[in-house]
Amino acid sequence: MSGLSGLDLQKALTASGSRIPVIFITAYRDDQARALAKEAGAVAFLHKPFDDRALLEAVETGITRKAFEPRDVDHSGQ
Repeated sequence: MSGLSGLDLQKALTASGSRIPVIFITAYRDDQARALAKEAGAVAFLHKPFDDRALLEAVETGITRKAFEPRDVDHSGQ
């Protein structure tokens, strides 16, 4: 992604009130990034190569999680 890391995108989505489940897929092993992503609510942090089952489980978790329930978000900027 040009100019924006996955963690930055996740932060921006969260700040905007988005409840879209996030699954990170990366070729780099970064325990700090993994911890930050999970703390921020990521469904999964998969390292390449991963098996089909891991991806399917992550997608299922994202679908079944209450991530899409509306929550109170103040968009007034105050």
